Amino acid sequence: MTDAAAGADRCPHCGGGFHCGMQDAAPCPCTALPLPAALQAALRERFTGCLCLACLQALAAGAPELPGASAPAPQPAG
Repeated sequence: MTDAAAGADRCPHCGGGFHCGMQDAAPCPCTALPLPAALQAALRERFTGCLCLACLQALAAGAPELPGASAPAPQPAG
């Protein structure tokens, strides 16, 4: 039996286990997160499955989409 068959998924962004609630009777908590359309499109291109709520919350708060994809390197002074 796979993790998905057991009711657990693995986040393709962080690798952590979570439960995707899209098929549950109540709305999944991720549906309440405001993600910019450009970020949603980038995530769809990069990942085939759902991301865990913690990763989605971090991305919604402005965390870099990809590990190491932070702000540009500072320019040397002078």
